[in-house]
Amino acid sequence: MKTIGFTASSRRRGNTAWVVERILEGARERGSETRSWHYSELNLQPCCGCLACKKGDRECVIKDDMGRLHEDIAHADALILGSPVYMGQMSAQAKIFTDRLHVLFSPRFSPYFKERSAPMKLILAFTQGNPDTELFRPYYDYTKKCFQLLEFDVKDVVVVAGTRSEQAREQVGLDEAMKKIGSILVS
Repeated sequence: MKTIGFTASSRRRGNTAWVVERILEGARERGSETRSWHYSELNLQPCCGCLACKKGDRECVIKDDMGRLHEDIAHADALILGSPVYMGQMSAQAKIFTDRLHVLFSPRFSPYFKERSAPMKLILAFTQGNPDTELFRPYYDYTKKCFQLLEFDVKDVVVVAGTRSEQAREQVGLDEAMKKIGSILVS
């Protein structure tokens, strides 16, 4: 099994990166091959809406680092998408990444989709400063539904709250809880 983690934050060592890395660690402990990608280390441009990927077998016309991600994700069994919550939604970095995924995962566009024996597993991991994990629940449910419509098997939506006053790595029991989510992903 291969599990990919994508941290959609410009903070390389922030809360979101820590959460994604703990989930990947749990997957690795169960024997999954893992790879971690960080938005802050990549050149990713937003989708331009040209629909070139919809025409025949053409790839995305934007020549940036997303091609490397497409290749890696196409051969993975699971994806962990981590995003901080800004203004009640995923980060702009996560939105750019998400918009650019349709090249690979929409059944109308991708030969990769047709070759899969099972839908790609997905964990959505959100970090938020507000301590109320239910505050943005409608948005989290909406995002989960969007990924399900793209044929992802959404295994969990993780919300790590209260990071404005206490860093994720300092929250009691969170390290083991995130590793457990990663190990369940591999099961």
